[in-house]
Amino acid sequence: MAEFTKVTKTGDIEPGKVKVYDVAGKQIAICNVDGTFYAIDDVCTHDGGSLDQGELMGDQIECPRHGALFDVKTGKALTLPAVAPVQSYPVQVDGDDIKVEVDV
Repeated sequence: MAEFTKVTKTGDIEPGKVKVYDVAGKQIAICNVDGTFYAIDDVCTHDGGSLDQGELMGDQIECPRHGALFDVKTGKALTLPAVAPVQSYPVQVDGDDIKVEVDV
């Protein structure tokens, strides 16, 4: 069953930054793109690299290992060597709370 889980506060993630949180046993990277928050799995689908260690450039995040780019809005793999998307998750902002919907 999917439900929204409070993860953090909006002020905890600066614009252009990414932070990883454990949400229902999953490592979820929350990305702040100009004040809008997106949530994706923190694992590159090419080789398992931690995406939060890469660079967030607008709405794209680069894997630090081999440079694959992913769209943080959709999870879509944009460049090789990654071909499979990362899982993306719905995000709600409720006041100052960031909530992410994951299957529990």
